[in-house]
Amino acid sequence: QVQLVESGGGLVQPGGSLKLSCAASGGSFSGYRMGWFRQAPGKEREFVAALDWSRGNTYYADSVGGRFRISRNGATIYLQMNNLNLEDTAVYYCAAGWNSGVYVYKAIQAYTSWGQGTQVTVSS
Repeated sequence: QVQLVESGGGLVQPGGSLKLSCAASGGSFSGYRMGWFRQAPGKEREFVAALDWSRGNTYYADSVGGRFRISRNGATIYLQMNNLNLEDTAVYYCAAGWNSGVYVYKAIQAYTSWGQGTQVTVSS
């Protein structure tokens, strides 16, 4: 059973940085796609970034491109977030799904396993 555990959230000032971690366990992730999503209060969950476990391809939402970077080291997925702004405040979720090619990388339906989320608050 796939388990995903996020950490690294917290309170940061506008313009600051945070690095989120997602520890993945419970299976062989070759062929999987790993994603980060976020959900702000009163809003729908939205795609942030994704990474193909084996090939290393990365994908980003337009709103975070150039500021966020997704990476992998072993079984841990990272999301480095720089130049944070107030609109980045949300609960951030790590997700995993078999890359079947049916869904595009930004679709929630592409991911079948989710972490519990970690809160990121950007405030002065």
